[in-house]
Amino acid sequence: MTDPVNHSPASFGPEGGAVPRPGRHRGGAPREGAAPYDSPGPYAATTPYSGGDDWDAEAAYASAPPPAQDAAPPPGCPAHEGERPFRIGGLEFQRPPADLYRALRRQYGPVAPVLLDDDVPAWLALGYPEVTYVTAHDEIFARDSRRWNQWDAIPGNWPLLPYVGFQPSLLFAEGAEHRRRAGVVSRALEAMDLYDVSLVCEAVGDRLIARFAGAGRAELMRAYVHSVPVRVIVELCGMPAGEEETEELVRDLRISLDAEEGEDPVAAYGRVGERIHALVEDRRQRPDRDITSYMTCDPAGLSDEEIVQDLISVIAAGQQPTANWICNALRLLLLDDRFADRLAGGRVGVPEALNETLWLDTPTQNFIGRWAARDVELGGRLIRAGDCVVMGLSAANTDPEVWPEGYVGEENAANLSFSNGEHRCPHPAPQIARVIAQTAIDTLLGRLPDVAMAVEGEALRWRPSIWMRGLEELPVTFSPTVM
Repeated sequence: MTDPVNHSPASFGPEGGAVPRPGRHRGGAPREGAAPYDSPGPYAATTPYSGGDDWDAEAAYASAPPPAQDAAPPPGCPAHEGERPFRIGGLEFQRPPADLYRALRRQYGPVAPVLLDDDVPAWLALGYPEVTYVTAHDEIFARDSRRWNQWDAIPGNWPLLPYVGFQPSLLFAEGAEHRRRAGVVSRALEAMDLYDVSLVCEAVGDRLIARFAGAGRAELMRAYVHSVPVRVIVELCGMPAGEEETEELVRDLRISLDAEEGEDPVAAYGRVGERIHALVEDRRQRPDRDITSYMTCDPAGLSDEEIVQDLISVIAAGQQPTANWICNALRLLLLDDRFADRLAGGRVGVPEALNETLWLDTPTQNFIGRWAARDVELGGRLIRAGDCVVMGLSAANTDPEVWPEGYVGEENAANLSFSNGEHRCPHPAPQIARVIAQTAIDTLLGRLPDVAMAVEGEALRWRPSIWMRGLEELPVTFSPTVM
């Protein structure tokens, strides 16, 4: 199954401001001479959606008003005159992201015409100012995918359909409705004490490490990295620690997000919905100090179906991207001499490694997407109403005109790894994600102080994904211990 796209911290926002690039037309009304990128296909009012047995998702979807659109989709061939779009599936995943995206930028400029799966046309925003402009102008680059002018070209089994098909959740909501839904999530997250989050994460880490501590070696991606964030998040949502129902939910979340051969992600997603729905109903009757309870008690008065949708979005958004953040920072800490020599006690250098990872090994490489509400120019390109824009978060973070020498300041938090604008990560989700990532690493290094890579760095392989940046495996050795 394709790696998650929308379920990522890419819908979340940075802790610093934008750095506009002088002398570049970032976006706005079309400028004479801007290159057209015509895209055929009518505006689609409906796209597939599936939910748990107890959800009336079809009715919720049907009741959602279609987005406004200022111009009809243009006719024509989905290719630039004299310029061949880049097939985005052909990206060389093992190359450093900075090198890869700089090569694209040299060929196409700050906005590139690309082809998605099955040669569906789209745009890839590569420049820091361009990505910032897109994310900061929801009225122009909107989230409701029903605007897309390519729906006629999308087959029913399209790999990215689960991530671009409209769903009645905060991920696709716009305007006042998005502010209502996101406000509930933000207030629920703000009610969580960060120290309590770290305690939950440490307890989860200890339970997982105890399973392999005596072996003297482990493959950390499966045994630890992917397991920590999801367990922490579901416990913060109110699922009981270590209970069988919690473990079943964790298994089904993994299958629904990243199914292996022979596993049924659709059935797993249905079971996830049923369990979350049962949790919401229980917290309506017996509220506690957890995210679900705070959402059910919020004065905005979300329905059970809305809370289920948004809780699943929160859980999925915090899982794989946070896991990749942990993975990429661990790789840096264990292989880079700048950090490896400073790991005494398991704490020195961890915050710096986490920050550098956000800039140079962005956990969410690309995010699909935004859909133009009207004709607009971006980076010298004419984006037609209904065109899809993929946000190149990794490309923006390594934009050479922002960081000419690739320098990353230890205290600089202006990266776009959590996106920007109204659809950024609801505050304080970035801080919660950082607490989870740092505590997971601190706990591992504290319990296994001599942990070391079991292979040379060149032997590590990145997952073949244009969307997420994470290793396939992270094998390590350490002195066996009893916990």
